[in-house]
Amino acid sequence: MRFFANVSYNGERYSGWQRQPNAVTVQQILEEAMTRACGCPIALTGAGRTDAGVSASGYFAHFDCPSPVKEPAQLLYKINAILPADIVANYIAAVADDAHARFDATSRSYSYKVHTAKDPFAWHSFYCKFPLDVDAMNRAADLLHGRRDFSCFEKTGADNKTSVCNISHARWSAADATHLQFDITADRFLRNMVRAIVGTLIDVGRGKMAPEDIPALLEKGDRSAAGQSVPGEPLLLREITYPYPLLPL
Repeated sequence: MRFFANVSYNGERYSGWQRQPNAVTVQQILEEAMTRACGCPIALTGAGRTDAGVSASGYFAHFDCPSPVKEPAQLLYKINAILPADIVANYIAAVADDAHARFDATSRSYSYKVHTAKDPFAWHSFYCKFPLDVDAMNRAADLLHGRRDFSCFEKTGADNKTSVCNISHARWSAADATHLQFDITADRFLRNMVRAIVGTLIDVGRGKMAPEDIPALLEKGDRSAAGQSVPGEPLLLREITYPYPLLPL
């Protein structure tokens, strides 16, 4: 039987989601905890990679189990009792045997926080020391909407088959004069894509680039022409959607 696990994690002390031979990752910690709790080997297939330091509040991964999950509330309690404080299993849902956490996802939504004045309480937020023109940043963000090639925001050397993504939402909002949040939704994202987009839009906000430069940047497809990638710690994967309901057991 196949199940989806919905999990949240603070990625600050992990080297991303995906297992690595010489680093501690979220996938490794979750698989070890779930294997102990379930009493059988659990191998997770995640909805995608998240970079080192990146957090998630609604991440999905699927796994197979030879028998139905009995007493799901008790199982969740066991899993969470084993997990460290910075990772939590929110719920488990039964799905079709061919359901796939990565390939079936229809959208992914990220948020990135920025503050422009020193703030000792701005955890998981990027400190930009320069004033930012939010209106210009949003005019540039509007030009990212649609299905197109986003090679200019892709990590150099990535091995994906295509760099085409469909961005349905990209918008900056201001909590106050010095705290900003960027929200973006797409059907898929390339490696490092959101961090590169945020860095580029910050360049627009600083006046180093004009909003009208975005179409030419996309057309050129040159990573070196876009802005620098911002740090991963303020990035949060908020939501992943699927074409079928995921009902907690």
